[in-house]
Amino acid sequence: MLKLPQIHIGKLSLLLSILVWLALLFVDLVRLFGLLNELDSGIAPEITWILEILFFFTLYGFYSYSISKNSQNDFLNLIWRAASTGIFAATVALLIDGLYFLFGESKLASEPFLKNFFYHINFALISIFLISSALLWKHLILYQKNKRVVQQWQAFEFAMLFAMFFIFFNKNQFDYSFIFGLVILTIISIWLSGNLKWIPYLNFKEKWKSLLFLFFILISAAILFRKLVGYGGDQEFLVNLTDNLFLLALFGFVFIYTFFSFLVTLFNLPTSSVFEQKLTEAINLQRLSQSIQPEESEEQVLDILMDSCMSASYSDGAWIESQTSKGESGFSQERFLEKENKEEISTLIKSLKTANTWASETKPDLLEPLALKIDHPRFSSILIVPLVINKSVIGRMVLCKEVKDGFNKEMINIISTFTRQACIAVENHRLLNQAIQNERYQEELKIAQRVQKALLPIRLDHHDSFEICAYSNTADEVGGDYYDTFQLDENRFVLIIGDVSGKGTSAAFHMSQMKGVFHSLIQLNLSPAQFMIRANAALGKCLARNHFITASIFIIDIQARKICHSRAGHVPTLIYHAADKSSEYLLFDGLGLGILRNKQYENHVQERTLAYENGDIMVLITDGIVEAKNPKGDQFGFERIRSLVEIHHQLDAKQLQTTLIDALHHFVGGGGMIDDDYSMMVVKFNGSSSPKK
Repeated sequence: MLKLPQIHIGKLSLLLSILVWLALLFVDLVRLFGLLNELDSGIAPEITWILEILFFFTLYGFYSYSISKNSQNDFLNLIWRAASTGIFAATVALLIDGLYFLFGESKLASEPFLKNFFYHINFALISIFLISSALLWKHLILYQKNKRVVQQWQAFEFAMLFAMFFIFFNKNQFDYSFIFGLVILTIISIWLSGNLKWIPYLNFKEKWKSLLFLFFILISAAILFRKLVGYGGDQEFLVNLTDNLFLLALFGFVFIYTFFSFLVTLFNLPTSSVFEQKLTEAINLQRLSQSIQPEESEEQVLDILMDSCMSASYSDGAWIESQTSKGESGFSQERFLEKENKEEISTLIKSLKTANTWASETKPDLLEPLALKIDHPRFSSILIVPLVINKSVIGRMVLCKEVKDGFNKEMINIISTFTRQACIAVENHRLLNQAIQNERYQEELKIAQRVQKALLPIRLDHHDSFEICAYSNTADEVGGDYYDTFQLDENRFVLIIGDVSGKGTSAAFHMSQMKGVFHSLIQLNLSPAQFMIRANAALGKCLARNHFITASIFIIDIQARKICHSRAGHVPTLIYHAADKSSEYLLFDGLGLGILRNKQYENHVQERTLAYENGDIMVLITDGIVEAKNPKGDQFGFERIRSLVEIHHQLDAKQLQTTLIDALHHFVGGGGMIDDDYSMMVVKFNGSSSPKK
């Protein structure tokens, strides 16, 4: 059977655009030759217009394919592509002008064929710059797209399609219909130019670079537009290609969107640190949520709260004071504040009617932070923040600033969030102490059971091209096994399984920390190896010195049909290859998280990428399954799992998991031992990897 060669759309579009441009050049030169020699060329102007439209279409096809193929480019790369194209086009136009300046009054300067040749070169470069820039701007406009934005862009494309064929209606005349169409397209361009959601995601350095690139685009557009307008009044060209509604409307769109982007980026430059600040706030919030440990006290939580609130509000000084459940004075600590200053400010607060009215609120749960101006030699404004637990005030925090009106609404909101989180943590600590005093073990187990149930996912993220199921059981009422999934994008899915050293409630608490780290880091789009390095750094600060966590993480790319894997001292994962009906355990180095708590840990992290095919199976387990013993003391072992998978590989993922768990229970029997938590995830690849639409 004859096999047809594969067609490369991008190369074909580029080849067609070159051929159409050469045809356009040839047709106009033939018409010029006929005019100069008083001959009838027999070529109607409509032929030129058709070729011009075909040139636009082929350029659109080439750049549409090229940009969509590299859709993962970041914002700066997209802007630079537009800027570099504009710089090249403008440079060529200036060089042609310079060449004619050197010609002076010579015959070459008035040679009509040479003029038409350079005219077509400028026309091609202007078209390339405008069409490529418009498609690059489309990628930015449709960032975080919704139905409304997509409809706006579709309306713009339809209007531009009409503008492309408008030349057949007005015969290339600059009349009222031309002006009306240009105004309508300009209005739509301004409407579209309000979609600038990508700009806030640039940091300070990226914004400066984007400003430079956008400036280059504006300058290039101005040079090329001046060139285009200059051609409009020249009578030496038989069919004016540049006096075109489509090109002029594209000029308007590219210039307006670039100008709006430049202004908004410039005005957002002072706020370029907003994401760094938000990241700091998120970290502080995570610190507050993880601050209560068995060996810690509520004083430490309030200490973290004060540091976090000072950082969020840029306070110059602060103090925090709490009271015990019996109403006695409790924890008190100052930051950058002398004791006499604290006493002076406390006296000023008591003398203010607003503060007294605020403090006399009969419903403490309704209290909000109170911002006040004070007459003090050093400080001019303060913020009083109530610490409320279970509808009762347990203390207050006072933040001081040397400037007037130093606390804005956003600062107060984030401080309120920190305070609520800290109060919840303090309340949990007090409840925990009360539980310890009464029925410590039973109450601790009930809390831990609820936490554990909430930590394990109810639904596992996956694609139709593979099946996935999971099972977990604990040796005690709660345990430290953990599994989870996350969808990075339409083609990539993350799987993780982990095992906290030890068991019981302490393992369950560390399991919750692992979940928080996983969901915080995985959204940063890290590779498996980088994830392990970051996770080790994060967990090393919160895990007890005698605890560690083993884990295996996988990134499944359904488009590339590959699995990228990294292992941190966890039980090796079993891979069954359907093609040759063989299986293997993924054995390579990896050190548990929290064992080595310095940069040397990076030397112990490895990453492996493997391909998969339909029918392949992946079985993730914890050591509780491998080490389970029967009454004779024999372990269930790795080879038993391998044999069961090879025998029952035709089953779906759920059936295979049930078979493995049933075999484990049958092996252990009534007198056997499973003295550790045990969990399992089964993944079976069974279909096309095309992403969902």
